[in-house]
Amino acid sequence: MHLDRYLSKYAGLSRKSILRLLHLGQIKVDGKTCFSRDQSVSDFSKIHIEGQLLELHKPARYFLMNKPAGILSATIDSEHKTALELIDEAYRSDLHIAGRLDRATTGLLILTNNGKWSRHITEPEQKIPKTYRVKTQYSISPETEALFKKGIYFAYENITTSPAEIEILTPTLCKLTIYEGRYHQVKRMFSAIGNRVKQLHRESIGNIVLEEALQPGEYRCLSQKEIDSIWQK
Repeated sequence: MHLDRYLSKYAGLSRKSILRLLHLGQIKVDGKTCFSRDQSVSDFSKIHIEGQLLELHKPARYFLMNKPAGILSATIDSEHKTALELIDEAYRSDLHIAGRLDRATTGLLILTNNGKWSRHITEPEQKIPKTYRVKTQYSISPETEALFKKGIYFAYENITTSPAEIEILTPTLCKLTIYEGRYHQVKRMFSAIGNRVKQLHRESIGNIVLEEALQPGEYRCLSQKEIDSIWQK
């Protein structure tokens, strides 16, 4: 959102007041003095007005969605339909996605306007478990469990994944629990051991579980118990 619209909405400032403050150098965005009303900002931005941090007092909203295949994990896109477009327009304002899924991947997707809460989910250091149902192109080798438990080295980031847990259901189907959620992590893990993911479906994040009754494209509010569970180790 542009800075002037954001300040008008959340700080109650008139356009004239915003322009005056910008001209005087009295607005900082993420520690840098801002002079443009077109500066892009979000709920993650730290905005100071005349030395005071703008604190938002908005009711927190938390939604769980069963994301269908073909839907983009984004708030806006010029080419593809996004997850946010599946949310009733009355609830969309300021929502963002906590833990994206790629376009082909289905299952549990969380949308919220609570940035601190969502960061706790997505930061690898928090070790929030995320469980996926994975269908592979080739049979899952007997060595897979040991390799995933040891951790898979990703050269691009120069990191080794945290120990993951795998439950083999059929020769080409398993449940996999990871504790980070890095970029395309599940697909890259299987690729590293010579296999390929054909279908990927997220079933849970921590104690938040996608129930079978929730159809693709449907969503519901999280319970307070589910919300609080993210803070619990």
